Amino acid sequence: MEKIKIQELTSPGCSMCAAAKEVLEKDIKKQFPNVEVEYIEFVSEEGQEMAQEHGIVLLPGIFVNGELFSFGGLDKKKLIEKLEAYSK
Repeated sequence: MEKIKIQELTSPGCSMCAAAKEVLEKDIKKQFPNVEVEYIEFVSEEGQEMAQEHGIVLLPGIFVNGELFSFGGLDKKKLIEKLEAYSK
């Protein structure tokens, strides 16, 4: 099973970022052991570049294997569907 990398573009104090992190840590990592999660601060140089390149105006920004999946929230059901498709 190949590794899947999820990146969350996040910011301290962002309630939607915290909710997304909780889903990633408590649900996604347990259901998909091949998933690696990385958290990138929005205010960092890398975070700013990602936001500008992909037009992210609301956090969190969620990337799956380098591809923008969503921003402004995380739809757990849709993410699970995407990860299941990768796992086939």
